[in-house]
Amino acid sequence: MPKGEGKLIAQNKKARHDYFIEETYEAGMILQGTEIKSIRAGRVNLKDSFARIQNGELFLHNVHISPYEQGNRYNHDPLRTRKLLLHRKEINKLIGESKEQGYSIIPLKIYIKNGYAKVLIGLAKGKKKYDKREELKRKEAKRDIERAFRERQKM
Repeated sequence: MPKGEGKLIAQNKKARHDYFIEETYEAGMILQGTEIKSIRAGRVNLKDSFARIQNGELFLHNVHISPYEQGNRYNHDPLRTRKLLLHRKEINKLIGESKEQGYSIIPLKIYIKNGYAKVLIGLAKGKKKYDKREELKRKEAKRDIERAFRERQKM
C-alpha cells in the first residue's frame, strides 16, 4: 500500500496552499485511551499544527482531537503533544533537512491504516505571497480552459 492510503480522517488543505511540500513520511502516533475512538469518529483538526524534533524524537503539536463523548473521566487533553513513531534513519534525515532556514515539518493527513492511526507528515518550505498568487492564477486559468473546452464539446 503506498503512503497515505487508508481511511482518510482529516486533511490539512491549507498546508499545500502555504507550503511547498518537498518530501512526505508516514508516521505512527502514540495515543492515550479514548483518542483513537475520537479519531475514528473523525473529530480531529489539523489547522495550525506542526511537528518538532526534540531530543532525537518527533512530536506533534497543536493537533486538536476532541474528547470522546462516552469517555467521562478517562478523556484526554485535546491539544496535548503527541509522540510520532518513525525509523531512526528517517528522523536523522528530517533533523538534517529541517535545520535549513525556512523548512518546517507539517502534518498533511491523518488516516487509519490496518487498524492503526497514521499521520502523513511533510517536509515543507514556506511559500511567499507572490508564489500563492501565481498558483491561484494558474489554477484559475486551467479552470477557464477546461470550462471553455466543455462548452465547445456540447456544441
